[in-house]
Amino acid sequence: MTDSHSPDREANRLSARALRYARVGTRVGGVAARIAGTRLFGMDQQQGNAAALAAALGGLKGPIMKVAQLMATIPDALPPEYAKELATLQNQAPPMGWAFVKRRMMAELGPDWAARFLSFDKEPAAAASLGQVHRARALDGAALAVKLQYPDMQSAVEADLKQLGMLLAIHRRMDPVIDTTEIAEEIGERVREELDYVREAAHAALYAGMLADVPAVRVPRVHADLSTGRLLTLDWLEGRRLLDFVDHSLEQRNAIARAMFAAWWRPFSRFGVIHGDPHLGNYTVFEEAGAPAGINLLDYGCVRIFPPSFVGGVVDLYRGLQAGDAARIVHAYETWGFRGLTRELIDVLNIWARFIYGPLLDDRVRTIADGVAPGDYGRREAFTVHRALKEQGPVRVPREFVFMDRAAIGLGGVFLHLRAELNFHALFEEAIADFSTEEVAARQGAALAQAGLG
Repeated sequence: MTDSHSPDREANRLSARALRYARVGTRVGGVAARIAGTRLFGMDQQQGNAAALAAALGGLKGPIMKVAQLMATIPDALPPEYAKELATLQNQAPPMGWAFVKRRMMAELGPDWAARFLSFDKEPAAAASLGQVHRARALDGAALAVKLQYPDMQSAVEADLKQLGMLLAIHRRMDPVIDTTEIAEEIGERVREELDYVREAAHAALYAGMLADVPAVRVPRVHADLSTGRLLTLDWLEGRRLLDFVDHSLEQRNAIARAMFAAWWRPFSRFGVIHGDPHLGNYTVFEEAGAPAGINLLDYGCVRIFPPSFVGGVVDLYRGLQAGDAARIVHAYETWGFRGLTRELIDVLNIWARFIYGPLLDDRVRTIADGVAPGDYGRREAFTVHRALKEQGPVRVPREFVFMDRAAIGLGGVFLHLRAELNFHALFEEAIADFSTEEVAARQGAALAQAGLG
């Protein structure tokens, strides 16, 4: 009988993965040709084309899933039919077996790597698109989460980003209302950063500093002596899935929602830093005395550090909408990087702005959006904006806007899952109290320097 973790089995598995990468370009190219053909002959085949594209990508089950799912969460980056299909794709990369894990750990920590742990679980606790996580114990008994990157991920990610370019090119051919050039650049830069575990360790240290006085959000400690550029060892934080709490009392659900709000808005409003991936798998809920007390923030690969002026634009737009100050609204859009603004284009952008800012402007206890399913948050508004933009010509979306928008949509989906009822206006006003770009710049510089990112 062949050992399921034998070197031959592992080599075959990786060879199969390489073959899938070789084939995916042909598959996506075929879908592109199909799309071009249906447009040439005037046939409406959007749904079928979207399903064909999802099928072509779904056979890969590697880092492209991260890129595809990311695209699906950015409103209007792709046509709604495509976004819906891509959102169903899951990260299902097969985990490395023990033989490969041992070789990878030896490559990162040396031949005596096992002696540096009290224990190390052979089976991964989680497997994702870029790597897998093993539970372990440090020599002092501390519980650890050891994230080990799959081999050859850099070349795999570059291949995936080429597919992203093709996806966006398809969109531009079909419906050139949104110029996605800067979206592609931003996603490429952030996904490449996720391969750098030294940077992710610095991001974790950055968040530990920014949230040090927020007890409702826990950040794992980095074990630098057990980490490298492709190996990241953090404290293992015990917690339960957020979805385990959706039927708990409103008070308990609101406590989790307040922690989520603090975890995203406090670092952004005070330091100009945002976690760009509020995905349900990136945090767990910790409990005290049998009740939810806050969240564990687990993953720091997708973090965006903004110029303080961009944060100022976010506050300016909020204040401009609040006061009906058209000049301040225009200034905010220009600060973000929108160009060639006309009165008509500003009116269209304001549709989206009022949707995002609506709960923050409404000074009362409320849900984030009544009668909306978590997966549909923002879809209707994105469609309305897209339809209006068709009359305005191509609009280039500034790259800084991408993850800000994504975080707002993802966070709104979390609040909908929880059915939270909060005064979001009061929470936001507290987050931006005494705001100034100068203070953000000073705090950001100090925080980055302390985390080794300066």
